[in-house]
Amino acid sequence: MQLNVNSNLDLNLLVALDALLEEGSVGGAADRLDLSSPAMSRTLGRIRRTLGDPVLVRSGRTMVPTPRALAVRAEVHELVVRARAVFAPAGETDPARLERTFTVQADESLVVRLGAPLLTRMRAEAPGVSLRFLGEGPQDVQFLREDLADLELGDIAGTGPETRIEPFLEDRFVGVVRTGHPLLDGGVTPAGFAAADHLNHSRRGRFTGPIDTALAEHGLERRVVAVYPTFASALLALLDTDFVGILGERVHSATARRFGLATFPIPLDLPSLRLSLAWHPRYEADPAHAWLRGLVGGVVRSELGDDTG
Repeated sequence: MQLNVNSNLDLNLLVALDALLEEGSVGGAADRLDLSSPAMSRTLGRIRRTLGDPVLVRSGRTMVPTPRALAVRAEVHELVVRARAVFAPAGETDPARLERTFTVQADESLVVRLGAPLLTRMRAEAPGVSLRFLGEGPQDVQFLREDLADLELGDIAGTGPETRIEPFLEDRFVGVVRTGHPLLDGGVTPAGFAAADHLNHSRRGRFTGPIDTALAEHGLERRVVAVYPTFASALLALLDTDFVGILGERVHSATARRFGLATFPIPLDLPSLRLSLAWHPRYEADPAHAWLRGLVGGVVRSELGDDTG
């Protein structure tokens, strides 16, 4: 992207700074802006002189941003996004001509279930677009507000009040075990469910959740013997053990069946799992972002169904 203006402020430096901070290297930023590495090195030198700060410094075989660079990173990116919106042609975008990288934050289980059909449709409509999937992050990081992600897909919680949220469906929790598990012999009772050894999957290492609250209402308590960091690793562990796992019926049952696992209803009054799409209003009028939202929403509806009517 080139923004040439007749003023003392060269907006091309802003675009270059955004690329450097995003890529973390001169070579990566050069490729992103279709420049040579020597040209990007000279631009980095101009940025350093303008800011009076090194911006990126060598650390071993990589480059790391300085505290000043980290402090202005979000603001620089926001300014570049707004500049693109100002100079972009009005109206709808043509996905076939779009060249852009989008970042989607989603739980790994959703990436496992929806990643392949999403990428297949994206490649057919917009071969110049790339996707970066981010997993669940720290609780104190607002990925959408800080522009670390373009979209968030999942059971949305903890977003800013300005966040746009589009709900898709409500799901219910079910148990998941290996085929032939003794718990499947006869009806599953709350006591029998609680007596089994349980296995959680949680990137944040959580041992407890709504299951434990519901069991406590029956005077019951379960034992979680392990917490796995990813959805896929937890399912693999269930294949060769008598542990019991938990997942969303509509969202995850198809994946469980592909792993050769069986699901069963949980005899407890549990809250729903709500699947929604969220984004920051800075992208509300961006035609490319609107296309991305429609793409993701269309894949969710075709793969999982739609409760929005």
